[in-house]
Amino acid sequence: MRPAALRHRAEAAQLLREAERRTAPIEPLSMTWPALDLADGYAVQQDNITHRLATGATVIGHKAGLISAPMQQFLGVHEPDFGHLLDDMVHRDGGTVRAARYCTPRVEPEIYFRLARPLCGPGVTTADVLAATEAVAPALEIVHSRVRDLQITLVDTFADNAGSAGLVCGSWTPVEHAPDLAAVTVDLLIDGNKVATGGGKEVLGHPATAAAWPADALAAYGAALDAEHVILPGAMTTAPLIGAGQNAEARLGALGSVSVSFV
Repeated sequence: MRPAALRHRAEAAQLLREAERRTAPIEPLSMTWPALDLADGYAVQQDNITHRLATGATVIGHKAGLISAPMQQFLGVHEPDFGHLLDDMVHRDGGTVRAARYCTPRVEPEIYFRLARPLCGPGVTTADVLAATEAVAPALEIVHSRVRDLQITLVDTFADNAGSAGLVCGSWTPVEHAPDLAAVTVDLLIDGNKVATGGGKEVLGHPATAAAWPADALAAYGAALDAEHVILPGAMTTAPLIGAGQNAEARLGALGSVSVSFV
């Protein structure tokens, strides 16, 4: 690889770290360096994850992003992305989160998967995911964009860890006792007012199908999903903005509910 490309990756990673530290979004990396491709975007993501691990964080799983048609239409992209989930992103169900730590936060209702055994791509199927899953839970993902005004391409979203910034997990249900995940419906409420509805079928027809996507994508980089890791398979609705003084709650019928308040 040309030294200039390596330098641009390092500079891009540093810009994103500074954007997060100052909660001040930056211009799209794809505009600053038009030659960046998806491999560069993933390398930037990995650079910043390595930086977080060096400061004490631990990888607990991965997320699929931009899976559902509503989210792809919202951001004007046509393919999914994926990102890392870290232990320092996790917040307590019913707890509080400082809105000021994020760049214009949004919330997404999802179904959380916890693996009993590894998932290694390529060729992971819906059945493979369900067979490897120990339990599922309702979840709220907190997403933000370190790129100004969401002017993003897939390169930008990959570099930005697929927007993943926080997550809140509800009560776990053993997968053998869970309802049909494709048939699960969700109501997303902000301050008690319903702002979005959706269901498991919104994410590639079945959440486990969507959960297979990061396993297959990671295989291209020589990585896999480990036992005891978790997967967020993608939002079942669009992602509304949320700010200080507001509460978000996702109600997923028989699967339960999950909530978080922003201060």
